[in-house]
Amino acid sequence: MPTWKFVHAADIHLDSPMLGLEQHESAPADRLRGATRQALENLVTLCIKEEAQFILIAGDLYDGDWNDYNTGLFFVRQMARLREAGIRVFLIRGNHDADSVITRQLSLPENTHEFSTRKAESVAVEALNTTIHGRSYGRKAVTDDLSAGYPTPVAGQLNIGLLHTSADGREGHERYAPCSVEGLVAHGYDYWALGHVHNREILHEDPWVAFPGNLQGRHMRETGSKGCLVVTVEDGAIAAVDFRPVDVLRWGICEVDVSSADSATVALALLRDELARRLADADTVSLALRLRLYGQTPAQTAFGRRPTHWREEIRGLALDLAADEIWIEQVQFDTRVPLNLEALRGRNDPIGGLLRSIQQLRTEDPGRLSAVFDDLLERLPGEVREGTDGFDLTDPDMLRSLLDEAEQLLVPRLVGGDEG
Repeated sequence: MPTWKFVHAADIHLDSPMLGLEQHESAPADRLRGATRQALENLVTLCIKEEAQFILIAGDLYDGDWNDYNTGLFFVRQMARLREAGIRVFLIRGNHDADSVITRQLSLPENTHEFSTRKAESVAVEALNTTIHGRSYGRKAVTDDLSAGYPTPVAGQLNIGLLHTSADGREGHERYAPCSVEGLVAHGYDYWALGHVHNREILHEDPWVAFPGNLQGRHMRETGSKGCLVVTVEDGAIAAVDFRPVDVLRWGICEVDVSSADSATVALALLRDELARRLADADTVSLALRLRLYGQTPAQTAFGRRPTHWREEIRGLALDLAADEIWIEQVQFDTRVPLNLEALRGRNDPIGGLLRSIQQLRTEDPGRLSAVFDDLLERLPGEVREGTDGFDLTDPDMLRSLLDEAEQLLVPRLVGGDEG
C-alpha cells in the first residue's frame, strides 16, 4: 500500500458539562453541551470519507466520570461505525479519563484497542508495516516522563508514539507527563501523536511531533477552529500533515471599530455587517462570540448611559440576523467620546477640576486606591463581586478601568456639545 492515511485526534472531552454556562441566561446550553457529541460524529464521518486506515485518540476522550452509561454507549456506537468501515482505533487514557477517574466501564468494539496503564506497549499493524506505541494514564496526576519508558523503534517500520503530555509545558495546562521535544525527536519514532494541550501546534517536523488541539472548543479560552490532523503516508514515510475542522460551534473574539459611527444606531449597523461577514466565513459552523466595540465615537454617550439596553439590542440584532447560528457571549464597550480631554483638564472650572482629580486618582498607589473602596467592597453582594463580570475592587487595573468609564460617562453630560 504505497499511499494511505491515518487520523490523529485528542481531547474530545465527550459530554463536557461546559462549566460556567449557568452565568449566561441566554446561552443555548443544550446545544453547546451537545457539541462534543456532534464533533465526534463529524470526526468519524471524516475518517470514513478520507478512507483512513486507523484513528489515534491521544487521551481525554471523556471529561471525567460519566453521569450515566449514555456517554460510554454513544462512544461505542461511533466506534462501531468505524468498524463497519474497516477502520481501526487506537486510544490512550489521559488525566480526565484515567483509571482512577472513570469508574464505569463498557466493552469496546473489536476494532478498538486501548493501551495498557501499567507500561508502554507496542501494537503492530502488519498490513501497513507500522507499529504504534502507547501508554494510558492509570491515575489523574502523572508527573513522570512517560516517553522515557516507550520501546525503541522497530527497525524498517513506520513508528508512531501515542502520548498524553504537556511536553515542555504549556500555559493553562497541568504539567503532566512532562518531556522535552528534543527527547521525543531523539527517540527515533516517525510521528508523535500528542494530546492534552488544547491548542493545535506542530512542535517538530521530520520527525513529526504534533498536538491536534481539542475536537470542540468549550469556552472563550478555546477560540478558533478545532478538529484533527489527517496524516498521509507515502512509501513508508510521513508525506503530509493536514488540519481538518470538525467542530460545530466556534468561539471567537469579534472586534469592531465604530469610530465612523455618529450614533449608536449606525454603530450597530457596522456591527451587523461584521457579524454577517463572520457568518459567511464560518460556513456551516455556529458562532459563540465575545464582542468588543472600540473607537472614538459620539455613540459612546448612548452606550455609557444605557449599557444594558444596548447590550440586549446587540443580542437581539444577532438573533435577527441568524437565530440559530450566533450566540453573543459578552459585549464590551471600549469606545471613547470624541472630546479633547487634555484641553478640558486645563480649564479653570469645575469640569477641569473633576478631570484633574480623576487623573490624579489614576496615579495613586494601587493599595491606597483600593483602600478608598474598602467600605463599598464589604457592602457589595457576592454575585456582584464574583463571576466573569464581577467587580474586583482590589484589582488596580479594574479600578483604573472604572475611572475611565466614569470619565467617559460624566464628561459628555457635563460638557454637552461644547469642548471649551
